[in-house]
Amino acid sequence: MKRVGFFRSIQMKFVLIYVLLILFAMQIISVYFVNSLEEKFTSNFQTSLEQRVELLEYNLGEEMLKERDLQSNTLEQDIRRVLEDFASASDVNEVRVINMENKIIGTSDSNNRGLVGQRLPDLSVKRALSAGQTEDEMLVDESTGQRVWVLTSPILSNSEVIGAIYLVGNIETVFTQLDDINEILFSAAVLALAITAILGVTLARTITRPITDMRRQAVALGKGNFSRKVKVYGQDEIGELAVTFNNLTKRLQEAQATTEGERRKLSSVLSYMTDGVIATDRRGRVILINEPASKMLSVSRETVISQPIVSLLNLEEDYSFDDLLNEQDSVILDYSTHDRPYVLRANFSVIQKETGFVNGLITVLHDITEQEKIEMERREFVTNVSHELRTPLTTMRSYLEALADGAWQDPDIAPNFLDVTQTETERMIRLVNDLLQLSKFDSQEYNLTKKDTDFIEFFNKIIDRFEMTKSRDITFRRKLPRYPIYVTIDQDKLTQVIDNIISNALKYSPDGGLVSFKVEEHGNTIQVSISDQGMGIPKKSLDRIFERFYRVDRARSRKMGGTGLGLAIAKELITAHGGHIWATSVEGKGTTIFFTLPADLSEEDDWE
Repeated sequence: MKRVGFFRSIQMKFVLIYVLLILFAMQIISVYFVNSLEEKFTSNFQTSLEQRVELLEYNLGEEMLKERDLQSNTLEQDIRRVLEDFASASDVNEVRVINMENKIIGTSDSNNRGLVGQRLPDLSVKRALSAGQTEDEMLVDESTGQRVWVLTSPILSNSEVIGAIYLVGNIETVFTQLDDINEILFSAAVLALAITAILGVTLARTITRPITDMRRQAVALGKGNFSRKVKVYGQDEIGELAVTFNNLTKRLQEAQATTEGERRKLSSVLSYMTDGVIATDRRGRVILINEPASKMLSVSRETVISQPIVSLLNLEEDYSFDDLLNEQDSVILDYSTHDRPYVLRANFSVIQKETGFVNGLITVLHDITEQEKIEMERREFVTNVSHELRTPLTTMRSYLEALADGAWQDPDIAPNFLDVTQTETERMIRLVNDLLQLSKFDSQEYNLTKKDTDFIEFFNKIIDRFEMTKSRDITFRRKLPRYPIYVTIDQDKLTQVIDNIISNALKYSPDGGLVSFKVEEHGNTIQVSISDQGMGIPKKSLDRIFERFYRVDRARSRKMGGTGLGLAIAKELITAHGGHIWATSVEGKGTTIFFTLPADLSEEDDWE
């Protein structure tokens, strides 16, 4: 779980909101309070000086109208005394008295005594002398850089202007007091903000702690851990949210258990299915493929995920994904090669919602190679049987029609015709008997009567019989052990196998040829081989000589009276004995038929 930084946390946001609200409120209050206080202080300062100036005007008026003799103080001296008493307060910088001639007749500032007797070129003084107007304004002293309040007021006597007062008040003290108050307000604001931040953190924790727990629980749920529970800190809305979250966790756990059970069932079904299953999304890309499907298509799951289904099945040329969605019939996938037949049948089922929206496609693959092979063999078997029966029947019908037309009266022709007819009849009987025997093999209705047999003695007797009855100049050569080897076999069935193999060797061996017989021990089995020096079998036909009705040279085989079923019967019988049969051949040099049988080789010590 990625940790959220403090400055990005909701706790910080809560604290910041509280602090900003307090700061905003205090700012508004401070601005209003300071402005009101400044107006109040300024007004009080001005009112105080104006009241004192009224008294000063009266005193100055008395002094200016007072009659003086030689022994009395001069007007300037009396005015200086009055001004010194007035300007003793710290809130007055200087007071000047101007007569009607616009001359300064007194000043409270001892440093400006040189201005006495000079004219004051100030317009407010002129307006006060001429019109009796009282004026005030706020100025900045250029020498000190401090703010001053200048008041110009006329001196009246019986409503007549007899002079003017020019007062410069030290209003900077008012603003100094305001600065002190601002500092106090700022300190109080900082203290309030600090306390607010601490309270905000405490309050925010009470809100963010359950939210943090729920966040951790959500992360745990995302990882599949349903064991954790969110702690309920109270009965408020957040507490109710925590309870609801715990209930949701329980429901999710139940749903997850149900889904996991269904998933396991589906996974088990897909794993143990013999058929291949492929699922796609709505765009036709593979999202699921089970193990049988991977083996059928010789692909790995990792490489086919997200691959288009039409590409995976090699259907790009004939089908699009939309065609597969609308395909109602099975599609045959033929992956056969020259050496190996391989055919699959694909059935398609559309995954869609109740609204009809298509979510994807399910493809089920069936391996029908064996079915196709059996069907092909069945068709070939029917064709071969029909052909094998039609040939002797056609021959017999021709000869019987000739006999019926009067050939039976010819003593030279009739016996020959009857001999051919008898030969073809016997051939059909052998064919039917072989077919019946193979039918029993297919239906598992045959029973083997096995008994312990000395195979060397048994094999020698069969070879002796053929050697005594052979009608051609063919040499037999035996390479057999001189000690007994015991096998458990059905002697009649195995005699049929060996008779068939030796008969074929004699048929296809030329005059003066050699037929070799050999028995070898290999572990707990014996290997029997019968070789001839005939014309051999082509390599392409070598693996098919044990198929039913298969002949390398059909004309020659039929001429020699074969049914094409001898080796097929031999294969069934050897397999029934738990052995294996195969052939090797070199064209023009001959053929060797091998077969194996389980042997009880532990008997050797008892017989030696």
